[in-house]
Amino acid sequence: MRLTTAIVRPPADTFAAGLTSTPDAAPDVPLALQQHAAYCRALMDCGLSLTTLPPDPTHPDSCFVEDPAIVTARGALVTRPGAPSRQGETDSVFAALREAHREVARMSAPATLDGGDVCQVEDHFLIGLSARTNEEGARQLVEFLERLGYRSSIVDIRDGFGLLHLKSGMSYLGDYRIVVAPELLGLEALQGYELVTVADTERYAANCLRINDRVLIAAGHAKLAGSLSALGYDLLPVDLSEFRKMDGSLTCLSLRF
Repeated sequence: MRLTTAIVRPPADTFAAGLTSTPDAAPDVPLALQQHAAYCRALMDCGLSLTTLPPDPTHPDSCFVEDPAIVTARGALVTRPGAPSRQGETDSVFAALREAHREVARMSAPATLDGGDVCQVEDHFLIGLSARTNEEGARQLVEFLERLGYRSSIVDIRDGFGLLHLKSGMSYLGDYRIVVAPELLGLEALQGYELVTVADTERYAANCLRINDRVLIAAGHAKLAGSLSALGYDLLPVDLSEFRKMDGSLTCLSLRF
């Protein structure tokens, strides 16, 4: 299925006040705006039309629009992000999705779930349990997906993996091929897929983004770029240095359908 549309939101001037595991590395907000604009151009180069939500200075992390929703070809679910400071982001995302989808459901408390913990592999969804996604959030998502005719599996990454989200360590490229960070190699849920392992020094690049005929990849990761080029992928490197400082990556910055 070809993707046609993406929802994006530029970072607000409060972006540097957002959540991060590296508080000593403050982002350059003007540079982040430039990088976000380049990211949007890359999405359009892949054939997507963009719906751009206005910056939300009340919610510094709101440019990471992937976390407040799970979007499928058959319907969408607005989540309850695991960080309490982000739960106010959902209303504007819900409104945007209502214009594009016939069915938009909402997750209810005490569930928490971030979109970064959900990886779609054809008609199967891998759902990560993490510091942001709890068992109730996973359960509500499983039920929602079942109603739409999808299957799912739950992957627990809460202990010993060192990942914020499941997709911090993996990305689906299509053709039953998954880019994966070394710490996820032993997961039973990944058995049966062709795995492209990211080098220890390039863990950040495990979060790639396949859009139609191209693959967006974090700039500056030559080993993975070489592996994917050898497999025949048309790569589009994108520099996200300022978003990396805020624990963000390629998939985080858009909702695609």
